[in-house]
Amino acid sequence: MTAIKHALQRDIFTPNDERLLSIVNVCKAGKKKRNCFLCATVTTERPVQVNVVKVKKSDKGDFYKRQTAWALRDLAVVDAKDAVKESPEFDLHFDKVYKWVASSTAEKNTFISCIWKLNQRYLRKKIDFINVSSQLLEESVPSGENQSVAGGDEETVDEYQELNAREEQDIEIMMEGCEYAISNAEAFAEKLSRELQVLDGANIQSIMASEKQVNILMKLLDEALKEVDQIELKLSSYEEMLQSVKEQMDQISESNHLIHLSNTNNVKLLSEIEFLVNHMDLAKGHIKALQEGDLTSSRGIEACTNAADALLQCMNVALRPGHDMLHAVKQQQQRFSDLREQFARRLASHLNSVFVQQGHDQSSTLAQHSVELTLPNHHPFHRDLLRYAKLMEWLKNTDYGKYEGLTKNYMDYLSRLYEREIKEFFEVAKIKMTGTTREGKKFATLPRKESAVKQETESLHGSSGKLTGSTSSLNKLSVQSSGNRRSQSSSLLDMGNMSASDLDVADRTKFDKIFEQVLSELEPLCLAEQDFISKFFKLQQHQSILGTTTNEAEEIDGGTLSRSYTSGVPQTISSEKDMIRQMMTKIFRCIEPELNNLIALGDKIDSFNSLYMLVKMSHHVWTAQNVDPASFLSTTLGNVLVTVKRNFDKCISNQMKQMDEVKISKKSKVGILPFVAEFEEFAALAESIFKNAERRGDLDKAYIKLIRAVFVSVEKVANESQKTPRDVVMMENFHHIFATLSRLKISCLEAEKKDAKQKYTDHLQSYVIYSLGQPLEKLNHFFEGVEARVAQGIREEEVSYQLAFNKQELRKVIKEYPGKEVKKGLDNLYKKVDKHLCEEENLLQVVWHSMQDEFIRQYKHFEGLIARCYPGSGITMEFTIQDILDYCSSIAQSH
Repeated sequence: MTAIKHALQRDIFTPNDERLLSIVNVCKAGKKKRNCFLCATVTTERPVQVNVVKVKKSDKGDFYKRQTAWALRDLAVVDAKDAVKESPEFDLHFDKVYKWVASSTAEKNTFISCIWKLNQRYLRKKIDFINVSSQLLEESVPSGENQSVAGGDEETVDEYQELNAREEQDIEIMMEGCEYAISNAEAFAEKLSRELQVLDGANIQSIMASEKQVNILMKLLDEALKEVDQIELKLSSYEEMLQSVKEQMDQISESNHLIHLSNTNNVKLLSEIEFLVNHMDLAKGHIKALQEGDLTSSRGIEACTNAADALLQCMNVALRPGHDMLHAVKQQQQRFSDLREQFARRLASHLNSVFVQQGHDQSSTLAQHSVELTLPNHHPFHRDLLRYAKLMEWLKNTDYGKYEGLTKNYMDYLSRLYEREIKEFFEVAKIKMTGTTREGKKFATLPRKESAVKQETESLHGSSGKLTGSTSSLNKLSVQSSGNRRSQSSSLLDMGNMSASDLDVADRTKFDKIFEQVLSELEPLCLAEQDFISKFFKLQQHQSILGTTTNEAEEIDGGTLSRSYTSGVPQTISSEKDMIRQMMTKIFRCIEPELNNLIALGDKIDSFNSLYMLVKMSHHVWTAQNVDPASFLSTTLGNVLVTVKRNFDKCISNQMKQMDEVKISKKSKVGILPFVAEFEEFAALAESIFKNAERRGDLDKAYIKLIRAVFVSVEKVANESQKTPRDVVMMENFHHIFATLSRLKISCLEAEKKDAKQKYTDHLQSYVIYSLGQPLEKLNHFFEGVEARVAQGIREEEVSYQLAFNKQELRKVIKEYPGKEVKKGLDNLYKKVDKHLCEEENLLQVVWHSMQDEFIRQYKHFEGLIARCYPGSGITMEFTIQDILDYCSSIAQSH
């Protein structure tokens, strides 16, 4: 077993830096007896790892190989099967139970004892040893010795010591010198013993030979010790001498330290005094400027500004720790506070006086602007106040309460001033729009008849925004008779143009110019005031907007306009931009109501004015939003634009409603319907107004709504007409619509234009067929019978053999329609058509030409039947196509 143990150590465990401590020859219980070895090993490197390794003999040779290894820490139970009776069986519980049978009980006990010792020394882990004799475990602990179990195990564990490389080399050299070392171990051992005795003798002789030299060395050492004692005595005397010098040097060093500390403290004190003097000393000139400086002159304002900045620097100086406890510092700070308070009061009082004076000065200039449609210029006032901008910034940083008070006073004074100016400005604008004098407090709108312009007094400030006095012909659709409408329209028509009179166009152009001038005056006024507020009150115009507002949205042209109303509850100003907007809202609070009143007046004067206002207002809103989408001007104009868009939509709705309510006369012919002519007027005017406008989409939507309403109303009137045939009403009005759309070239109404043309063509054809009827009635009935026989299967050339349709019957029918009778019938037909058609649309010749073509078509059809059914008979009509053309031309010329 020892040889196997050494072989396993050399071949398997030494290459893996492991040391074999115990080995047992085992085989698995209950199976075919195949022997293997269980080895208990430890690693040579720290930390030490303890393993249980299964080694078996290779099938291909006599060498051993490592098969399985388990860490001892994974071992849970060691079961020896029987603690009393000797048995070679035992179990090891790792991840599962392994059952083994040892070759002998002694080997089993030795292996289990080694496992117990390794556990006690390296792991201290509770491994359950079941059915193991307690005597076997106790033998592992040496009795009578006060040492730990680990100490007792050291001898057992270290029983085997591995040779190092040098030892192995020496042994190999020695064994090479003795060839029989392997074959005759006893002779080799005896030889080694003899050589050892020789070496021991040589060592003893060498020691005895060196005794004399040792004695000499001892004497030298004694002499050296004596010299050392003498040196120590001298060093002691030197040390005593240096001790007094050390004490003197210590005193000098301490004195120097105190002097250095005093100098350092003096330097620091001087630095602190210089810091306070340099940073907390305000020049007398600055103090005088703050107390008595002139706030009216530019030089005085500059001196006060410099003094205020210097005071602010002194007050904001960062004091070092402990400075605030100095009495002088406290006094200086109190002095600064008094100066700041005194100057802040003086500055606020002076600026309040400037605000009040500005109100009086501007009021005196209102008279000269009351005649012209212009707003007073505030630039000189802004220029004077901007000299105080730096002082306002100083006041904002040092005394925010007074800054807020000045802001409130400025808004109060300026809001009253601007309210007077703006109201006066809008009064002038209303006077120019209506043409009334300033003595009247009420303005008269001008409800113009198309034939003349008459005055009608109407209150400007009435609560109703209805189109009671509309001047547009679109708003004069009434329930009067068709004849009356035609008489009114005839007074409006000028050489076939739109129904709007020259006076309407002039007044609308005048209104457009006035409205544009109003917006052009308001825009620079608001922008200049907003820029001044930002600069004077030191408010940034480019920060994020964080405010709480109530939004009302209205869809316009596919987008959304938001109307923002500030709630009555005071809001926390979350940004300086919000503050600018709130100040502008307070100062110009009258702009939006005045604009709405002006818009209402323009709408009362003429509902078509909403088109002008929509275009102008949209352009100004677009311009303002490009500058600043969240500015007061942009928001206000956006709110007013919503009102203008509503008026525009209301105007369109009124047109559609009046179309739906139109009535026609039962005694006179219809002609061109009023709302058709008025749509032409609306479209022509709108195209001229909306040319290159931003809000073209709104007009396109209105076009589509109106044209559809016109189509429906035309069909409705045509169905209700009793005097004029339905086809005539449809034909004339859709021809007028098609002509209007073709002339104006409105891209969004291309489909409607094609539809109008198709309806005109269809109803023209229908009317021609209906009116022409069967001018050769008997002949028509005769040939209908002929066609019926052919349809029944009779050949065309055999029809003449039918009794009712022979040649004699045909000649008899043809004789009833000589040329004279045909011309008389056509003349009656022309008079009938002329009676149905109106003069405005001038379609008589078109209809007459279509009837001529239809009559010729019927004539050719009859001739074709005669040629096919009565070949060679020589039967012909008593008039020719040329006769028909002559008849029609003669009739047209005679009328």
